[in-house]
Amino acid sequence: MLRAAAAAGTTDIVATPHANLQFKFDPALNRQLADSLAVELKGQIRIHLGCDFHLTFDNIRNLMEVPSSFTIDGGPYLLVEFSDLIIFKNTGEIFQQLLDAGIVPIITHPERNSLLQQRLPELRTWAEQGCLMQVTTQSLTGYWGSRARKFSETLMAENLVHVFASDGHDLENRPARMDQAYALVKSDWGEARANRLFIENPQAIIDGAALPEAFEVQPRRKPWYRIW
Repeated sequence: MLRAAAAAGTTDIVATPHANLQFKFDPALNRQLADSLAVELKGQIRIHLGCDFHLTFDNIRNLMEVPSSFTIDGGPYLLVEFSDLIIFKNTGEIFQQLLDAGIVPIITHPERNSLLQQRLPELRTWAEQGCLMQVTTQSLTGYWGSRARKFSETLMAENLVHVFASDGHDLENRPARMDQAYALVKSDWGEARANRLFIENPQAIIDGAALPEAFEVQPRRKPWYRIW
């Protein structure tokens, strides 16, 4: 998967094992495995560590004790994945608690979550708080269906997409490639925005730096036949 990602133009990738009630999260083992892969790949692609963090009581307690075990490369950014079954009413308060502690939540694939698809005002509020949104490339290209694709476009129109990610799981159905979605964003929304969402913002997140200042959103370029 890493070689395929590198061949498609990816230079850096964040390994994001789940940190939830189903899977045991082991930062030390993750580091050992990532280091072993890095040696084998000999610089073809840079591997960074993070996780897909679920907002459970134990997770939040452990996060507050040792944030660097969960955040991307030990920096301020934390990938947060919501359940498909429930979203807590006090989520905004939890996010504020994290932000006050210097931890910046990045909400992963909101466009694929049926509950979040119905909560656009809350997504706006969380973004105004300082949270970021990460959209899966395959949602935009149609793999996850028309509903996920249309909501991805809505988030783009609302300037609520801060970063794209492959969310790669395998070589066949969910590969870790970004080039197709980058080409689509570049074609429909312009090269500057594509570079911001695929290169500049991801680099800032990996570096633990502030994201570049937001710029005015340009409308999507419609094909001539839609205009006609």
